[in-house]
Amino acid sequence: MKAAVYEGPRSVTVKDVPDAKIEHPADILVKITTTNICGSDLHMYEGRTSFESGRTLGHENLGQVVEVGEAVTKVKAGDWVVLPFNIACGFCKQCEQGLTNYCLTMQPEPDKAGAAYGFAEMGPYQGGQAEFLRVPYGDFNALRLGEDAPGRQLDYVMLADIFPTGYHATEMAGVKPGDQTIIYGAGPVGLMAAYSAILKGAGRVWVADHQPDRLRIAEEIGAIPINTAEQDPAEVVKEATLGLGADNGCECVGYQAHDPQGTEDATLTMNGLIDTVRFTGGIGVVGVFLPEDPGGAEAQGELEAQGKVPLDFGMLWFKGQRIGTGQAPVKRYNRALRDLIAGGKAEPSFLVSHELGLDEAPSAYEHFDNRDDGWTKVVLHPGNGNGSRGTSTTAHQTLEELRQEARDQGLEGRSHMNKEQLRQALGH
Repeated sequence: MKAAVYEGPRSVTVKDVPDAKIEHPADILVKITTTNICGSDLHMYEGRTSFESGRTLGHENLGQVVEVGEAVTKVKAGDWVVLPFNIACGFCKQCEQGLTNYCLTMQPEPDKAGAAYGFAEMGPYQGGQAEFLRVPYGDFNALRLGEDAPGRQLDYVMLADIFPTGYHATEMAGVKPGDQTIIYGAGPVGLMAAYSAILKGAGRVWVADHQPDRLRIAEEIGAIPINTAEQDPAEVVKEATLGLGADNGCECVGYQAHDPQGTEDATLTMNGLIDTVRFTGGIGVVGVFLPEDPGGAEAQGELEAQGKVPLDFGMLWFKGQRIGTGQAPVKRYNRALRDLIAGGKAEPSFLVSHELGLDEAPSAYEHFDNRDDGWTKVVLHPGNGNGSRGTSTTAHQTLEELRQEARDQGLEGRSHMNKEQLRQALGH
């Protein structure tokens, strides 16, 4: 089968690898039809983790079941499923508490917890940027989808990671109806955190970043953009809240945070949140921070390479703030979020800017890593080199290009439409 394989820093190739297959009676085999490139993949792509050359990338996966192990009783061949990036057993101490993000069974290292597809330090499992994927404990890990799944893959695939992860950030921060919430980072996870806060009824949601294309999307979903190249988020938020600051905030960037000039500073967003969030406020941290960063010494310093970040702990303590951290337990949220999508209450596919065939993964990684304008979320479709919607020249138009075409044609009120809805409105 074909797969997107990590060859070394900033080198991904698409080549033939051994076919995924059933290895345990509880396994299922899924034909992957939609798989995303995640911001976390870029940490590995850039050589900033221990990810091994020769492994298949991809932890945001959706597809159709083609085979089940003899111990599988719930999931059937032909089912459409979305797969949490957490690989969990369902029966260890952590899973029993709903902490599938820290499963003890699937992590082979006894001093660690948590497993994932195609991810550094989270087990030996291959990723899903491939034609097929082996899914351990399929009855537990696969979330079955309804009859609308084939036509709404761009919405449902977000349940594999970034929609639950953004939602988890708001849960750890304690976002409630009417709250004033600040999101640091307008990447896919940051936008999902902002979207989740809005779905929860937050009164005002600010999103801070220095990428104009991503800030435009934040504004389109109802958030207030703050361009950090022009404004200090803490000053903006305090001015709007009588000097008090936001009720809560989310960190959605991680250890490679950098200023508008490109200088890395792992403290940038965390200390920004401590400053911006009010006394006794909550902070949810889902941006990736690692105990070891092979590239950290050169990019930042020796301490940062060891995951030691100079946090403004004195101010954190003085303000009585609370911090929640860690990867999301996707299964805690994905069923409810699935039902919001199915009921038309949520359309997370607004993020998608590019749909490409698996063969185009090397170029997609390069554009996404460069933060090229308009490359906000890339979706790959294995088995279809022209993407899921055929060979039309519009298939590779970015979301912003489609929105501009709608404006040129005088079509108003299209800012909240996803790519497929825009194509339909434009008659493509």
